[in-house]
Amino acid sequence: MEGKTCLVTGANSGIGLETVRGLAARGAKVIMVCRNQGKGEAARQNLISSTGNNQIDLLVADLSSLAEVRKLADDVNSRYDQLHVLIHNAGLMSRQREVSADGFEMQFAVHHLATFLLTDLLLDLLKASAPARIINVASMMHKMGKINFDDLQCEKKFGAYSAYGQSKLAMIHYTYDLAEKLHGTGVTVNALHPGAVATNIGFPGWMNMFLATPEKGARTTLYLATSPELEGVSGKYFNNCKVAKTSKISYDREDGRRLWEITQGLCSLPSSQAGTQAGTQPS
Repeated sequence: MEGKTCLVTGANSGIGLETVRGLAARGAKVIMVCRNQGKGEAARQNLISSTGNNQIDLLVADLSSLAEVRKLADDVNSRYDQLHVLIHNAGLMSRQREVSADGFEMQFAVHHLATFLLTDLLLDLLKASAPARIINVASMMHKMGKINFDDLQCEKKFGAYSAYGQSKLAMIHYTYDLAEKLHGTGVTVNALHPGAVATNIGFPGWMNMFLATPEKGARTTLYLATSPELEGVSGKYFNNCKVAKTSKISYDREDGRRLWEITQGLCSLPSSQAGTQAGTQPS
């Protein structure tokens, strides 16, 4: 990975931290995106010390805010002339309904809208750096969700697992649709399930003894980011470093196209913009 520049969101703890560690240990230049300056800098210093790689940068952004996502993209585009790997790892699980600064359900905002918008704004840089890879850290829990087009923001009814599942299903839809639009650009996109991992989201603390470590949880992400055998592989979902099937409804391309168009509107992107940057017009 020497000579490669990688960006990892949600990078100061859990799977994100171990993903940065793995990339840095392989010689990559890594951009950490964290919400908290202090925690991010402490993690960065720890990673530099443990890997011996001082090519680890920190950018601070609250990905629940579309304005901050746009500022983050501006910072990346202005500071870096290459981006080979973009890893959307930031995540949360809300036990009660929370809304972002823009008024969106928080999990939908962080998992789907931030992923969609940040990718779109960095696509030119990714294509100029091709071959490049986009990696979406989804979840097996997408199988518990459905895209509720009548209540995307869970205003009428909120369930912790169903809302989380919807946001992760949205990431799967996005992965499949974006892969089609990126065909021929040299940029691939894949999604993954990291496993049941002991992190600061999702499970009560007492269950940690039964869960995988963040280091193990990062293995599939690192496999997708670094494996030579995946060069050119796109539009797939991986579990335990192997291609796996997603839920039946995740393959509904009509739902995927509808969600894409709605998301463009929510992110204030002209309908032609994202399709043009990806290489084709939205179908």
